[in-house]
Amino acid sequence: MNRAPTCAIVGGGLGGLVAYTTLRHGGLEPDEIDVFGVDADPASTFRDRAVAIRQRQMRSESDGHCFATSFPGLAVRAALRRRSVRPLLESVCDRYHPTVEEFLENVGEARARSGWEESFHLGRIDRVRAVDGGFLLDDAGLYPHVLLAPGHPGLAFPPDLEGDPRSVHAYQAHDYADDVAVVGAGMAAATEWLNALEAGARVVSIRRREPARRPLNVERQYFTRRGLAGFHRAGSEERVALLRGFLAPSYPPGEEWDEPLARAVAAGRFRVEPALNGAEQVICATGFCRGFVHDPLVADLVREHGLTTAASWIVLDPDSTVRALTDETRTLSLAGAAGQWAHPAADTLVGMKYAARFFLSRVRQWRTR
Repeated sequence: MNRAPTCAIVGGGLGGLVAYTTLRHGGLEPDEIDVFGVDADPASTFRDRAVAIRQRQMRSESDGHCFATSFPGLAVRAALRRRSVRPLLESVCDRYHPTVEEFLENVGEARARSGWEESFHLGRIDRVRAVDGGFLLDDAGLYPHVLLAPGHPGLAFPPDLEGDPRSVHAYQAHDYADDVAVVGAGMAAATEWLNALEAGARVVSIRRREPARRPLNVERQYFTRRGLAGFHRAGSEERVALLRGFLAPSYPPGEEWDEPLARAVAAGRFRVEPALNGAEQVICATGFCRGFVHDPLVADLVREHGLTTAASWIVLDPDSTVRALTDETRTLSLAGAAGQWAHPAADTLVGMKYAARFFLSRVRQWRTR
């Protein structure tokens, strides 16, 4: 028996899939959920970018997967598959990082097991309007509960390099010239240093400051309840400062990064410069556009409903909901990069799950009234 959908997920990427698997695990049936996206494959964007940057391992750890519950994580699955305890030991020491292939297998399994295709609708949602009892999504209908998971709003190019024939973004398909300048100093940049060196290039790292060396893109304490509680207690200015600090360039510590760079420095094939020179190729490892203003859907929502913002972020309650548009009859939640005010690592799989679990709890409360 078909029912009127209870909720909608706007965004068909990894954030949308994590939200969907969480709702399904929580007892919702496929006909109670509508998912809107521009590609039925939730891993398509991630896969294209991983291929472009020749990514082999994930920065995330064992719990960086798309299933609703944290356990069993990818380390447990790897241990069973390999018949080895090594992944478990590495996980205990926070040193287990799944391969991209293992992660994509997890995405495929989560997609197949959850019934994703039964709820997915191909199409872009351009406008979300709050009305009595819910939200209108273009002409798709009225939904009491909506979770927006739009992903990153686009690739960021330095203004003076956009359109430069020498330049390509790290997340766009490319090969390597003999002389390569890599702009940026985060995870993508560090990956591209090694890629270009392996291809035989001479590499210049263009950076204005030294990157931080930390295992995850956000300090580990903010993945704990205590750390999040402290983050939520922070005032607006302090929280903006924290978020800006987390966005600063970083990549993990370890010999797998340091040794190849040290050998390249000794051979005269790697150096650091503060500004561009006459490099034959410029790779912009500058990540994504930051802030709600770069996402037309979210920016329109802010303008239309006068939502509270702080710097580049929409102000959210700790449960990832938009307070002005959430009450006993309706819920609007933000997941992924748009939800960083509630969770500093909202664009990670763990952060996406955080928003999805609170969203599920509100849907459950609404259903039992």
